[in-house]
Amino acid sequence: MSEAPREIGDLRETARLIEQEVGRVIVGQETVVRGVVIALLAGGHVLLEGVPGLGKTMLVRTLADALHLQYSRIQFTPDLMPADVSGTNVLLEDASGGRHFTFQPGPIFANLVLADEINRATPKTQAALLEAMQEQTVSVATTVHKLPRPFFVLATQNPIEMEGTYPLPEAELDRFFFKLNVGYPTREQMNEIIRRTTSATSDPVHRVADGRTLQAMQALGRQVPIASHVADYAVRIVMATHPDGEGAPDVTNRYVRYGASPRAAQAIVLAAKILALLNGRLNVSFEDIRRVSPPALRHRVLLNFEAESRSVTPDILIRQVLQSVPEGG
Repeated sequence: MSEAPREIGDLRETARLIEQEVGRVIVGQETVVRGVVIALLAGGHVLLEGVPGLGKTMLVRTLADALHLQYSRIQFTPDLMPADVSGTNVLLEDASGGRHFTFQPGPIFANLVLADEINRATPKTQAALLEAMQEQTVSVATTVHKLPRPFFVLATQNPIEMEGTYPLPEAELDRFFFKLNVGYPTREQMNEIIRRTTSATSDPVHRVADGRTLQAMQALGRQVPIASHVADYAVRIVMATHPDGEGAPDVTNRYVRYGASPRAAQAIVLAAKILALLNGRLNVSFEDIRRVSPPALRHRVLLNFEAESRSVTPDILIRQVLQSVPEGG
């Protein structure tokens, strides 16, 4: 990384411009926007959860406007079928009267896919994303079709307690790099939202990066070195979410049904590398690990009935796990 200072500067500037363009439309939600940018630079998918009307869909659409990528939106509904997502073989007739099957790609064949209200669809349709999110391929009949690169799924969902929603399968949840909670705006932010959305004009969003730029930034992020004891800190945090596992605190043994998978440790380390770069550093700190752990873990830790009955949320549990795991182990 002989040209690291210049490359880091370019990455930081591109990330700043992306956040700036999203900020032209989205008021507040800086933590959510930063989390989405980190996930994109890490090449990961993002799950955005919040009640309707908080701008989740608008955030993704604005991000698509700021990036020179092929964009596709899938509106998930209970009657959506897997073929409506991945595509299907159709029978066509040529000029000579012959017939042959041709693959008709579905909306999943894009660089940036918005899976809107993903938990409105049935688990069967939700599962259509599994192969695409992990392997970046789609299998139809006996043929495997490659998806374009880069490939990101940004999904929105309403809280699962709401009527007409289906919990995402654990295997699909694990494929999301981050889960980000979108909260209500403050009074000042609400006033700014009203001002922007009820006026006659709006600020245009400019494109500031393309797919090649994002792929170069992803490659740079993976080159950031991480000390073995810092990487082990991430591993011990993940292990502390496993009931009866090594270093598991009492709160884990009491409230957790299943702990986080190895993908969680991968996500924490890679996100911490990106965060270090965004802060202008070429080394990962313990604080970087702690800051990216909640969004990397909250959808991968499954709580038991006692936790639900006592209103113990994944975020509460993760906070206590972080407090219980020492930096030196």
